[in-house]
Amino acid sequence: QVQLVETGGGLVQPGGSLRLSCAASGNIFMINVMGWYRQPPGKQRELVATITSGLNTNYADSVKGRFTISRDNAKKTVYLQMNSLNLEDTAVYYCHANIQLLSGRYVNNYWGQGTQVTVSS
Repeated sequence: QVQLVETGGGLVQPGGSLRLSCAASGNIFMINVMGWYRQPPGKQRELVATITSGLNTNYADSVKGRFTISRDNAKKTVYLQMNSLNLEDTAVYYCHANIQLLSGRYVNNYWGQGTQVTVSS
């Protein structure tokens, strides 16, 4: 059993900052790619950023220069520092991970429960 638990969402004014965290727990041997996705109201889920176990990162164009993804492999945790937030960043943010279990099996689609980020004045 694997769980991804996100924390850090909330209400913030335009131009403000938030930091999201996602901690993985369970029968984990290794976490490969970790990432953040978001689903704005009335829209489909979209990629925000990903980071590999080797710390290579990838960002959606809409967040480049404003958001920073990082991870602590020892803590099995991924972070998303979000700066210069604007109204279009309002969404439910989901953590995602590709994990190799202790059994050796790869599972490429673990999701957290989501955390709401609302940008509003």
